[in-house]
Amino acid sequence: MTPRVSAAAAVLAATALLGLAPQAAAAPGGPVPQPPAATAENTAAAARAAAAPDTLATLSRFFAREGKVSPAAAQPRIEGEAIPVNHLSPEFVAGRAGAAVARLEFLASEAVSSDGQRAALWTARTEAGWEVVNIATGDDEFRYARLGAQRLPGGTVFREPQIDAWYVAGGGRVLPLDKDAVRAVGAGGTSLAAYRVRVVKAYGDKLPGSAYAEGGMAGGYAEGGAEADAAPVAVAAAAHAGAGAEGAPVPWVAGAGALVLGVLGVAAVRRSRRAGAPA
Repeated sequence: MTPRVSAAAAVLAATALLGLAPQAAAAPGGPVPQPPAATAENTAAAARAAAAPDTLATLSRFFAREGKVSPAAAQPRIEGEAIPVNHLSPEFVAGRAGAAVARLEFLASEAVSSDGQRAALWTARTEAGWEVVNIATGDDEFRYARLGAQRLPGGTVFREPQIDAWYVAGGGRVLPLDKDAVRAVGAGGTSLAAYRVRVVKAYGDKLPGSAYAEGGMAGGYAEGGAEADAAPVAVAAAAHAGAGAEGAPVPWVAGAGALVLGVLGVAAVRRSRRAGAPA
């Protein structure tokens, strides 16, 4: 298992469950609802944020954090265009009429260092405009976008973050793109209707207003003891200290803006990474 590192200056604990509610206007200083689609204007704005001098300076320190390369020698660059990253929609889980299976969470830009390290810049709309809100090692977002386009051209690639599974949906079908998704829906995938039944069973009783939410269980849900993709609020400090967050549940978050990074620092939070393309 290769850990994925996420640089995040803070996580908004009080809003961890808001991702299951309609994306209403946020309070001042809080996360801002993301647009429903990655328009050319939004993609261009995200790309500018990713390539900004302050972002590249932060990337230099991020790539140098383990001593593989010095900050001065890292010389990070942005490759390709910003791409949309979709997550399982809480509206779909809630059974809202006409709800799509996934919704836009953030735009991702791929960064590469001089020694070949790769990272994903998560860019989201904030009160200050489009900003980089998180940096994560690896190229999952881009790899699964390519794989999904190959397996189901024109489909919607999305991630079910509670179990770190990637899928592509289209034509009434949901097809797996990694081993976690294969475990969830089988190698041949499943119908969209059957997938809804599965996620409603898994997460439907954990919506805002449920006993689960009222009990303060903001960590979300992980099937079968699955390891977490991201350290939940309660263990973020321990993860930063090196204790890790394996086995912890994954929170629903209020859009990508719930991870507040900007260009303030490169604090590393370990995230389990189990995903791999199906054989």
